[in-house]
Amino acid sequence: MKRQLSIFLTLVLLIFLFSPIKAYAEGDGNIDHGGGGMGSGTGENYWNSGDEGVRITVVRASDKTAVTTPIDFTNITPTVAVHFGKISKLAYTNGRSITPSTSKYLCIKVDIPLPRIISSGSGQSSIEEIKRYFCSEYVLMRIADVTGMNYDILINGEYKILLEPIAYMTFGGIKYALTATEAALFDQQLDGGLRSKMVSLSHKNLPLAMFLQTADLGYPAWSGSTTTAASDTDIISSLGLGIVRFNGAEADPTEVSTVDYEYRVNTDVITSVTVRGGQADPDHPVTVKFTIGGQTYTVSGVYYPSGDSQLVWVRWTTPATPQTMTIRVSVTGGGSASQGIITAKIIDLSGNDPPNPVADDRNNSYTTPSVPSKAQNTSASWGIWRPWWHANWVWISTGEDTGYWVDEGWWEFDWISYRASLSAVMSIVPDAKDPTASGKTLKSGYGINQTTTANVSTNQSSAVTDAQTAVTYFPESQYKTYWRLLEQTQSGYNAKFEFASNKYSTYNRRTHFTPIWFPDGSYTAYTWLIDCWTPAGMLSANLTDSVNIQGNLWSDWHIAPVKP
Repeated sequence: MKRQLSIFLTLVLLIFLFSPIKAYAEGDGNIDHGGGGMGSGTGENYWNSGDEGVRITVVRASDKTAVTTPIDFTNITPTVAVHFGKISKLAYTNGRSITPSTSKYLCIKVDIPLPRIISSGSGQSSIEEIKRYFCSEYVLMRIADVTGMNYDILINGEYKILLEPIAYMTFGGIKYALTATEAALFDQQLDGGLRSKMVSLSHKNLPLAMFLQTADLGYPAWSGSTTTAASDTDIISSLGLGIVRFNGAEADPTEVSTVDYEYRVNTDVITSVTVRGGQADPDHPVTVKFTIGGQTYTVSGVYYPSGDSQLVWVRWTTPATPQTMTIRVSVTGGGSASQGIITAKIIDLSGNDPPNPVADDRNNSYTTPSVPSKAQNTSASWGIWRPWWHANWVWISTGEDTGYWVDEGWWEFDWISYRASLSAVMSIVPDAKDPTASGKTLKSGYGINQTTTANVSTNQSSAVTDAQTAVTYFPESQYKTYWRLLEQTQSGYNAKFEFASNKYSTYNRRTHFTPIWFPDGSYTAYTWLIDCWTPAGMLSANLTDSVNIQGNLWSDWHIAPVKP
């Protein structure tokens, strides 16, 4: 019985145009494509539809190292004057430079024709035909044969096949063989000379002939335009490649990756883990359980394609008292189970308000400190894999004119992306009870008021908290030692924070008193806005604002004799 090793393609019947051979898919094609109509060009710069091939390199998955010399498959016998050797995209990514060669160009004209690879005005390629071709048992056996690899080793799950479309184009009257990556590197050497003459081929239809559906071998999935010309940089980093990958005889064990957290008391938070290993789909779902403070939170229906991973999270509220909590994570499904432990440190930022200011305070050694800048992250992105069934009905013959249809389809995965962003504004002004303040100028010894607003934007509100904590530090304590934990006076995604009522204020004002000894000049308060939690971590922002100190409150006092 044949191996059934495909990820996206399992037991797909391959019918070639010129042969009645039946072949079943052995690999998983991580390939997509784009492109569109294109003229053939004239004069010294042109390309004819069908002048194409595919460069094939076997790569060890564990360290992303090529283990075979690349080979070029094609349907024709091209007359190539200049090529750049048998170099893979991996080598160029690792710093290899392009070097033109006029030696004989070597390629393999295949017995069973390649499907159309590069779209053009004369016809569009079919990504399904490309997948079926390169994932078929026959073609994989042919690749094993010409690269010298044992077929069973090739498909045992430890290796992947890197595919790169090739165009045989005439540029400046010279026939070149170029992969998409080589075309982009060549264009950079020519300061845009290739793009200026061959843009529809070199920067659109060739690089968009293949790109990844999901990130692999260090290359990202392509999410840009599939109908317009790409830049050299985007081509080199993300386009002009497809990957065939395999399951081994046994699925990789499910793994869970954890990180430790620091939270504040009485705070809504998100705790996340990353799950990977094997493939999780509706036939083999994964379930993740978080045990937190004696309560278990269950996340079921976790899905991801083979070779990839999924972020899994739970939203909960921290306890009211500081402590260190152990969060236990268990993962089941996908053919195995695993466990992890998260340490969550719960801290309380209250209780460090500055001491009562008095009239004879002094600090003759004061020096102006640098405003701090704590960790800041104002945006985050994450996503969820959504599986869907790709039906593939195959006729099973049981005799002449008899048989039955079988759906030998497979699970495909769509990536649903989410995001969150945090913006905030801080303002400090003299307290309204200050009798001599003017605008943002006041005398030392009087108080200031603060307002901080925080705006959160997201397309997955269930997974994102509002900004919940704002802590303000002051220059008189070198932005250390003492701080004020602001009170959230308006909650939600448009939160507002102010000083809590000051117990030393005669009128119980929301104020902070500047020290009477503070020198004339700028007085800058610094606020760290935190605890906007997402599955991808905490969003935070550094904020500052200033008032101007001129004189001190003693100048508002005077002594005079009492009139009789």
